[in-house]
Formats: sequence, structure tokens, C-alpha cells
Amino acid sequence: MIAGAALITVALVTASAFAYMGERRGVYTTYGANSETTNSYGGFLGGMMRRGYSYDYGTTAPQTYSGQYGWRGCRVWNNYGNPTGPVQGPTITLDTALSTAKNYLASLNNPDLAIDEVEEYSQNFYVLFYEKSTGIGAFEMIVDKYTGEIYPEMGPNMMWNTKYGMMSGGMMGWTTGAQNGPLTVTVEQAKTYSQQFLDANYPGTTIGSVDKFYGYYHVDVLQAGNTYGMLSVNGYTGQVWYHTWHGTFIQEAEL
Repeated sequence: MIAGAALITVALVTASAFAYMGERRGVYTTYGANSETTNSYGGFLGGMMRRGYSYDYGTTAPQTYSGQYGWRGCRVWNNYGNPTGPVQGPTITLDTALSTAKNYLASLNNPDLAIDEVEEYSQNFYVLFYEKSTGIGAFEMIVDKYTGEIYPEMGPNMMWNTKYGMMSGGMMGWTTGAQNGPLTVTVEQAKTYSQQFLDANYPGTTIGSVDKFYGYYHVDVLQAGNTYGMLSVNGYTGQVWYHTWHGTFIQEAEL
């Protein structure tokens, strides 16, 4: 019963995290020969900015659901806290976020892991960790702009990561049978699917650099050559998941 209760609690927390998805239609639109055309997550639970969408390509209008703010505005995984409204007040600096990320890295006691970059957005700080021995992305973290707390990024980082994500029994959780083995979607295919998604949903944006992770690709999104946001492409199905929870890009620090 204790284990079952724990799983139920985690499931509810995970569902709350996905309340962020769906700021625009097609947030979790699928592409590729092995993909289905129906959103699995997307805006199903509402959006962080406004009404969310559960969008199917080929339909004339998406179905809408009432959007809601995530936990404490953008703080989804802070000690599994309770939902509250948006937060205002002083925020930490990029240097402080970087220091937090470095302290977290040191606590892992894994000499093969390193920080690639820290990006500041209007809603949070994004941190990319990678493996030095392979050059492959390991996992992605969020630093809260108001408290400095660090926690796993929601979305592909948790659901698609076959080594460190919660679906793999890795750093973030429990085992539920994720796909393993070499990615069946190539880098070029991931680029194609990403640009198709952007053309349909964020006109005027283009893909930037592509980083390989265990189970998926991380793709930078540019506008007029400048950082605009990011998305992920599933390495087995070609599904595209846009990261709507960051907000507007401000600045970054690369290590």
C-alpha cells in the first residue's frame, strides 16, 4: 500500500507539471512515419500563459481547456509544494543560478557530468548537463528565479530520457519500461521535423543547434538568428515537444 500510494502521489505531481503544456496549439505535435497524429500531452491539461490546446493536425479548430498557472507561477517541482498563483518579487541573478547548478553538480559526485550552459528566461533558469566521456546530453534542470531551488525540468527530460529520466528508473524516479537502444530518428530527421513544427506553429523561427540526449534530441529555436526558445524531438517516434514553460529568453552563460 505504501508503494502504491507513493506512485499515486508521483502521478498526481507529474500531472500537475503538465498543466504548463499548451501555451499554443501543437505543443506536442507528432511527426515522422512512426508517429500518430494525435497529441498525447500538449495542451491537454491547460497552458501556463493562457487557455491550452489539445490540437490534432487535420482539424479546423483545436479543442480548448482552461489553462492554469503551474505551481507557484513557474515552480513546478519545488519540494512537491502546493499550487499557488503567479509569484512576483526580486529574482536571483544568472551568476547565482550558475552557482546553484555547480553546487548541485558537486552533490552528484559524478566526475563524468558537467554543465554545458545556463540560460535565463522570464520564467526560470534552464541548465543543460552532459556526459564528458560521450558528449551526450545527460539531463536538464530548472532553477527557480525567486528561491534559487533547482529541480528536474518537466517534459521530455523526465518522460523521454531513457538513462536519467523518471521513465528509466534513473536520477529522477522509477522504472516504467522506456524504450532503449540506438535512436531510430536521425539528426537530420529531427531537424526536419523540428522545422516543420516551427513553420506550422511559430512562423518566422528556425532551428539552431541540436544536442543528442538519451532518448531524444534537444533543439534550440532561433528568431532572426537569436535564441528564442527550445523544443525536443523523440528519438524513436519523431514526436516534437515545444518547451512552453520558460517564457521569454533573456541571456545565457556557456561553460
